[in-house]
Amino acid sequence: MSTARRKPSRIQKENRKRILDAALGLFAEQGFRGTTLDQIADACGMHKPNLIYYYKNKEAIHVDLLNTLMAEWLSPLDQMNPDGDPLDEIMSYIHRKMEMSRLYPRESRLFANEIVQGAPRMRPYLESTLKPLFDKQCAVLRQWMQDGKLAQMHPEHLIFSIWAVTQHYADFETQIAVLMPEDHQRRRDADEFVENMFVKLLTP
Repeated sequence: MSTARRKPSRIQKENRKRILDAALGLFAEQGFRGTTLDQIADACGMHKPNLIYYYKNKEAIHVDLLNTLMAEWLSPLDQMNPDGDPLDEIMSYIHRKMEMSRLYPRESRLFANEIVQGAPRMRPYLESTLKPLFDKQCAVLRQWMQDGKLAQMHPEHLIFSIWAVTQHYADFETQIAVLMPEDHQRRRDADEFVENMFVKLLTP
């Protein structure tokens, strides 16, 4: 008798997506502790027993969201090509991070909340996946700097600075909207400012 697990049906995939999308909004706004399974069930239009069929508890939902987010979040950093033009590679990474901050503000806040709380559910992922990738790309940056292709600076803190600047536009979106009311030029100005700042910083 085969023990292979059946692939989820289309309806099962759709229900999981409903659950995750509802939970994402709640976790991003209220944090992990402030969100309940009952709230998630209400938000996705399911009865709680039906939700538990897919996820046994809210931690399972939270971890699924974070794992999916991290895979997406790390992809641009992973794509930085050591054989490419250094400035082009870094600016491409920064542009993608700015784009992600606009497209995925809830996901960014979800991750920020997890880190602020000490990464109780994500620490193993950070240690096993983010740390090796971070070290690898810092080595690439360091080599470019040694070759005179980039200005000399601390590679690790360069990446931290890129994260801090780009994710600010997601994590503090509400504050930005108050200080700079929405207009068609605001995002374009942000992209131009961030690009100019890092180009000047990185050019030898």
